Amino acid sequence: MTEKENKPMNYTLTAPTTRRHLYLTCDIETANHAEDALAYDMGLAIVDRYGEVYVKFSLVISDIFTGEADLMRSAYYAEKIPEYYEDIANGEREVVSLYEAHRLVKDLCETFKVKAIMAYNAFFDVSGMNRTQRYVTKSKYRWFFPYGIPVHCIWHMACQTICSQKKYHDFCIAHGFISASGNISTSAETVYRFITNNPEFEEAHKGLEDVEIEAQIFAECIKKHKAMNRAINRGCWRIPQRKVGAK
Repeated sequence: MTEKENKPMNYTLTAPTTRRHLYLTCDIETANHAEDALAYDMGLAIVDRYGEVYVKFSLVISDIFTGEADLMRSAYYAEKIPEYYEDIANGEREVVSLYEAHRLVKDLCETFKVKAIMAYNAFFDVSGMNRTQRYVTKSKYRWFFPYGIPVHCIWHMACQTICSQKKYHDFCIAHGFISASGNISTSAETVYRFITNNPEFEEAHKGLEDVEIEAQIFAECIKKHKAMNRAINRGCWRIPQRKVGAK
């Protein structure tokens, strides 16, 4: 689908009256192998430091979801595809082209004057959207997110604050959230289980649903009133590690 063939998304954005810093939080679900992942589902939400959501969108990227049917069979959560069709029919998700998604992100950043773009494991989401942009446009356009806006990684923030607490370690040990190599889990699912004291919680692994829990994790990090490095750090899971059972 070319830019001329796209019809505008039906949305209206209103500049907020709040003086709070606002952030664009995103989460994607992908098809293809991890190193070549392409986004078919994108959740977006404008949030503040308290986790309040001002506006949110659940987008299904048509260029991949319908345009790459064979590729979609490789989606990590391919069994959820029928659920997407049901959600689309119910109006819970909107099918858009990548171009439309790109334009929406630009409009959100401008209207809400976002301080940063955020994601849990931001490297995956940002690189995934850039890769999808290059794939769909045959590298005519290479960068998906607006130039000059910082990217913050909620995962890195959580590892420095929530996951570094002794009670978090104790929680992971008590419920078996430990890897085979003895590392405590720092996934969004485990962190959300901890902050809600609900060890049975299961992440939806759908864009918008995951964005909503990530916004709450971000707010919990801010509550710690601790200086944090918010930049992408792919090795941030190492920060809170200690040997299980160590005194």
